[in-house]
Order: sequence, then C-alpha cells, then structure tokens
Amino acid sequence: MTLKIVKQSLPKMDGMSLVTGKGVYTDDLTPRDALVVRVLRSPHAHARISRIDKSRAEKVPGVVCVLTHEDVIRKPFTRAGQSYPELSPHDKFLLDATVRHVGDDVAIVAAETLQAAEKAMKLIKVTYEPLPLVLDMESADSQPPIHPEPEILAKASFGFDPQQNIAGTVAFELGQVDEVLPDCDLVTTHTYRTQGQAQAMMETQRTFTYLDVYGRLVVVSSTQIPFHVRRILANALDLPASRIRVIKPRIGGGFGSKQTVHSEFYPALITLKTGRPAKIVYTRREVFRGTTSRHAMTFTITLGASRDGTLKAIDMNGIWDTGAYGEHAATTLGSAGKKVLTLYNRVEACRFRGKAVYTNHVPGGALRGYGVTQGIFALESAINELAHELGLDPAVVREKNMIRQGETTPLYNMVTKGAGEAPMLMDSCLLEACVTRGKALIGWESKYPRQQVSSNRVRGVGMAISQQGSGLPNIDMAAASLKLNDDGFFSLTLGSTDIGTGADTILAQIAAEALGVPMDRIVLYTADTDLTPFDSGAYASSTTYTTGNAILDAAGKMLAAIQKTGAAYFDTVEENIDFDGEQVIRRQPYETISLAAFSQKITYSVIHEQLSVTGSYVPKKAAPPFMAGFAQVEVDLETGQVTLEDFVGVVDCGTPINPMLAKVQAEGGIAQGIGLALYEEAAYTTTGKLIQDTFMQYKLPGRTDVGTIRVELLDGFDDTGPYGAKSIGEVVVNTVAPAITDAIYNACGVRIRELPATPEKVFCQLQQTSALRHFQV
Repeated sequence: MTLKIVKQSLPKMDGMSLVTGKGVYTDDLTPRDALVVRVLRSPHAHARISRIDKSRAEKVPGVVCVLTHEDVIRKPFTRAGQSYPELSPHDKFLLDATVRHVGDDVAIVAAETLQAAEKAMKLIKVTYEPLPLVLDMESADSQPPIHPEPEILAKASFGFDPQQNIAGTVAFELGQVDEVLPDCDLVTTHTYRTQGQAQAMMETQRTFTYLDVYGRLVVVSSTQIPFHVRRILANALDLPASRIRVIKPRIGGGFGSKQTVHSEFYPALITLKTGRPAKIVYTRREVFRGTTSRHAMTFTITLGASRDGTLKAIDMNGIWDTGAYGEHAATTLGSAGKKVLTLYNRVEACRFRGKAVYTNHVPGGALRGYGVTQGIFALESAINELAHELGLDPAVVREKNMIRQGETTPLYNMVTKGAGEAPMLMDSCLLEACVTRGKALIGWESKYPRQQVSSNRVRGVGMAISQQGSGLPNIDMAAASLKLNDDGFFSLTLGSTDIGTGADTILAQIAAEALGVPMDRIVLYTADTDLTPFDSGAYASSTTYTTGNAILDAAGKMLAAIQKTGAAYFDTVEENIDFDGEQVIRRQPYETISLAAFSQKITYSVIHEQLSVTGSYVPKKAAPPFMAGFAQVEVDLETGQVTLEDFVGVVDCGTPINPMLAKVQAEGGIAQGIGLALYEEAAYTTTGKLIQDTFMQYKLPGRTDVGTIRVELLDGFDDTGPYGAKSIGEVVVNTVAPAITDAIYNACGVRIRELPATPEKVFCQLQQTSALRHFQV
C-alpha cells in the first residue's frame, strides 16, 4: 500500500497557534462573572473533624457560599476514570468528617474574588481529633483501618478488604514456582522500591461550570476523560447523566493526572447551590498534595535460572501504596504483572502476588506507564543482577529468554483470554531487532561493562527491555463520526482528547489517508459529551490504536455512502462508481463530478441528503509495543554524582503514523524516566506531610540533566492497528530506570535498588570496601 499522508512527519495542526500564544485553554474560556472557588485542605494526615465553624468566613465581603460535609450529599464514589463498572473501590465522599491525608478536602469557599475566597478560608475554624497514622505500606494491613465507614464498596472483585487496609489484590501463577526453583542452578532474591512520582504537567487541574438555558450543568475542564467525568459526577452529585455536559478545551498536559476526577466537583457543587458560574484553578501545591502521584511500590523478586542463563522461574511479590484512596489501585498493580512477566515467555513457571494498601499518604493514581514502569524497574533490575551473578552479558540473557515475533506466551493467554480461545501470537514483535539495534547505537560491545575516564571518574553502560499495551482489549471503546459538508470537506468529530501528544494531528492524518483527501479537507472537533461520539479517553496508550481504528471504520462507511449516493446521482449501480479523493467517477460511460460540486448538489438540489456516518472500535487483541533502552552514565567516585551522558531508545511501535511526533513522544517519556531514576523524590515527614510539594523542592530534570537522548523507530507493522500502528505513549518510560541503575553498577559497583539514585545514595555505597574494589583497574 502506498501511503500519502500516514508516515509523514507533518507539524501539529495547532502548532503555530500554540507557539504564538493563541491556544485556548480552560481558564481562557471562563466567564468573567464566574465565582472563584477555593478548597480548604487538611493540615493533618488522619483526623476526625469534631467541629467546623464557617460563620466568620461567610461574613467576608464578596463571599457567596461556604460548603462543608454538613452541606453536601454523602454518597461513596471513585474518582478514577475507568470504564464502567469502575474497577476501583468507591471510597471517596464529597467532603467528609474524616480527613485521610494532608491536603484532603475540608471545605469549599466561593467568592467574587480570589482575595475574598483566600481570606474566608483562613477564617474557617476547624477542630480536629487526630487519628492513628498509617504511613508504612509494608505494615499497613496490620494497622487500624483508614476506611472503617460501612458505606464504601467495590463493584469489582479485587480482594477489597478495607478492615485490613487492603484496597485490592492481584494474584496469578503459571506452573509451579515452588517446584521449579529447587531445580535451578542459581536462585536470586532481591527487593526493589520505587517512589511516588509527580506527573508535573504544565497546566494544573482547572474547571469552570455553569447552568445552560435549560438548567443543565455544563462542566468545562482540563481532563483526559470527559465521558468518565460525566458519569462520575452524575454518581457523586446524584444527578442523571443527561443533566450534565462535559467539554474539554485544549489541555496543557496530563500524563495520567487528569485521568482522575478532581477539580470538577467543587465548582459543580457551587453552581448547583448558587446557580452562578464558578471556576477553580489548582495551585501547584494543591496538585502535589490534593491530587495523585505514581504509586510507590516495593517488589521482592525471586529468579531461578540455569548456569547458561536460561530463565526457569520468576516470582514477583509486591506491595502498592495507594495512599488515602484506592484510585487505580488494583489496575495499576495488575499491569505491573500482566504487562511485565509476559516479556519472558520461556519460563517453566511464574507467579505474581500483589496487594495495594491504604496509607495516610497522597493517593496514588495514573501516571504514564501505569504500573508497568514500577514492575519493569523491579524485574529488569533483577534480570540484570541475575546476569551479573552468572557472569553473563545482560543482553545475552535477554536474547536467550525474551519473547520473539510469532511466539505466544501461556501467561498472557491465561490472564487475558477465555477458555477455548486461540492462543495470542505476538505477530508484530520486533523486540529482538530493538535489542540488536540498540546495542549497535550505544556501542555495547566495546563499552560494556565500564571504561575508566580518569582517576576519579568512570563510565558504565546498562540496558533493559519493556512492552506496554495498545488500548485495553474487550474493555475500552472509541467512536468517530464523519460528515461530508456542502463544499466537499469533512467534519471529523471525536470524543478523544489530545493531551499535548499531537493526537489530533495523527487522527486527522488517519482520516485523510483513509478517505484519500488532503489534510486540509479534514476539520476536527473533539471532546464534548453532548456533541461528539463516545471515547473512553486518553489513557492506556489507546488513542492512535483504538480511536484510529474507529476512524477507519467511519471512513469505510463514508466511502460506501459516497459510492451509494454517487450511484443514485449518476443513475447507475454502485459497482460502477469510484471515488479518488477529488472526484466522484462513473466508469461507464465515463463522467466525473468534483467532490465539492457533488456535495453541493446532493445537499441542495438533487438528492437532498447529508452524508454522515459513525464508526466504532473495541480492541479484540493486544498489540503491545516493545522497546529496548540503553544508558551510558559517568560516575564521580569522589561525590557519587551520576551524569547521564547518552540514552538510546529503540522502539517497535508498528507503523509510526507521524514519525516526528512519535519521536517527540519517546524523547519526552525517556526524560520522565530519567527524572524517576535520578532526581524526583517524594518523601514524607513522620506526621505524613509530603516534603517535596512545590517545584522549589521537587527536582525535575532540565535539559542539561538528560544528556543526549537518541530515539530510533523500527519499521514495524501490526495488522490489527490503523495502517499497522501500535502505541508509543507509555512504553518509552519503562526501560530508563533499570538501564540507568545497571549502568551505575557497571561503572562503580554500586547497586541502587531504591529510586531515585541520588548522589547521596551512590556516595554512601561507594564508601563500602566491596564497591571500591569493583571499580579499581
């Protein structure tokens, strides 16, 4: 197939408007008379509100409304944006008499000005009764329950046991691990820890609301999940979904933070109470304290192998810190097993056990990689350690054990397929080629394991592999509508959300290619729950794959409609009609009409018909992208400072619809992985307060911190994807941390098993004799 628009590195459709400051975001659209909403947040990690006095706050000039738990409906819900029925427990209330983390919501203030709202917040008198703190996830299940309230519930069975502080559990096994391990030549067991990580998007959460002329609640919000927002709000506010409309403007980044509903509740409550427009804009500290982060995790991994590096058994046992609420708890945990263990399909036995526990920390949530990032760090670090203990090249161990094209994995089939269904083949897997090419680009053969630079500086290289998903098979759905307008251009309406990835451009490219028309014939409109078709949202690496396939379905229907209507126009049979993107053609006897003239005639004078179609798509098969990542670091032996000099990522994302945008996605994901590996800390005080709660304390890597990032996209093809495409958005994060930490070990003998790999941690280990011996040459 000759592609004209797909596989072209076209600039973003809205790129010029963004760089010239013309992009319109949520706060730019806010009505001038909107009330300003602020939220009073708890200074305590766990406490009961025994008394709350809002009388002085209500007297502040300009204050219109103050709401506490005494003023709102009490009904449990989840804020996690997932398909229905939600897989996360319903354990949150619209305000509550109990606060469960520093930053939990206590009261809502609405005023004419920000100054009045801020002043009123300071005048609300709250008396707290401290409750026992649960701050250690490893002992949380033996501590007093954080959620003793009887109303909370779980609509999906994931081992929900709030009396034991367990939000969810995941367990599965293939073969008999306990029987295989004794027969292995080498058995290793190590524990790995990752920290909470902030999404750190540029635009904080923000929403404004108003009542339309029919009294319906309109919610304009920076969200990745407009249709889930509607459903979750309807449940929490006890309103029919038909009374709520959600609109998504341009989004200033999300990275998963806006897959959870946060800011939408507060102005909605105020608008329903007062009848007036209301808006809220989160401060950066509110984002840190009052939303979600990546789940902190601890994994203990046991590997069993033969002396030649054949991997025989894998046992992963994890604990997930879900914080005060169980948003995305079991689903991210499940991804850490199901999308990680399937990399190694030759094992005789593997087992995964994990539990997500409640603590009095900021809730965990969705962040790019969605659990796979944590699982890959643990497993790939363990694979690297196994290779070193066997005296083998880590790349060779992977080449011996990893999944290859045309193969299947019994584990994958067990956890995703029904009984009697055909095995799932990885028929588009180019992981082997990713490893081969990555080794060549980094110079693995000449650089592994280390090079002495000077008396106090040494270089090392490390590697890791990963996969992810492309949408959620048999769960999420996308729809797309196409309308032929009366001047020969097409309106494409989608419920999907572009969160800065260039998805709008990519989806328009797919539509233009499928219809055979130039890009300027596609006018795109997205994400209004009243006007656009349903889409699950921008998560699970689903947009290009799932929504792209929905567009192909709609385009096929539109071409069929043009052929049918063309036959009526030319008074012939459909088989005698062609459409080449510019003209509708009758083959015999030959006659043509331009698309513009055809659309005008069928609309105004001849057939009087508007051609409009809707297509949809639900993934039936996983189409995982794959990646091999290679890091080169330099370590200062006197200070423990780690400098990332080079990172190579080779990605199999099938056919890249827009190679330039795909590479930008990969580079950005690698940069986030670098932050997780080396810089971004999320520590708590003994009273449960997050220490790094602004960008003054939270260290994000800058351009000078990430070294050289090189990305290469392999020329792949998946026959289930639109034009062979798979996803790329999340897989690119996952290999970075294990590759960097192994590069550090190869350089200087320091094994970092708890992220981030700060200079302090490296320096302290360098003082140990064993480490000093390692790098002496």
